[in-house]
Formats: sequence, C-alpha cells, structure tokens
Amino acid sequence: VQLQASGGGLVQAGGSLRLSCAASGSRFIIKNMGWYRQGPGKQRELVATTTRGGRTNYADSVKGRFTISRDNAKDTVYLQMNNLKPEDTAVYYCNADVIGDADDYWGQGTQVTVSS
Repeated sequence: VQLQASGGGLVQAGGSLRLSCAASGSRFIIKNMGWYRQGPGKQRELVATTTRGGRTNYADSVKGRFTISRDNAKDTVYLQMNNLKPEDTAVYYCNADVIGDADDYWGQGTQVTVSS
C-alpha cells in the first residue's frame, strides 16, 4: 500500500488548508486512516483518525478547528484545517492500516507552515 499526501503549504494565521491522502496498491481494504504531525524539535503526534465506518477522534489541540473525513470508494482521507495557528506548523503525515495486515503504512509527509 502506498500513501500519497498533498495539500500542504504556507498560510497566514486564521487561514485554512485542506490535506488529502490517497492510498494505492492492490488487493487491500483500509480499516483506519489518520493524520499525524511532527513540528520542529517535537515528537510525532496524533492529529485525527477515522475508522472505516466514520467514527472520528481528534487531538484536543485541534478540536473544533480541524475535520477529518474519508471517501472509502477512493481510499482517500482528508483533513480540513480551519483557523490555523502558528503552532500548527509541522510536517503532516497520513497513516493507514489494512485489514489482515499487521503493518501500518505512512505517507511521505506534507509541510504546513502557518505564519503569524
């Protein structure tokens, strides 16, 4: 399974960005998908996850500002980020796990920079 993330960029505080991550490969069914981020000098942290059935989970720091969604037919997960803050600056990584596979998979990361 390969994950390709896109949609990062530079935005001013208060602005919005939408990240996308599409999975490709053969003969897989994705169970959970999510977004993680790693800021400068920080450890990678969970941002949001979604199950195949659409149940979601968010880090407290992004609740009310970020929305995760997915399109199972396209094997794609999205992260709508509104009211961005400078502390949201990080490389954002998508993650997915697959039914019947013990491994999980990571995308290549996309940079989000929020200027004050």
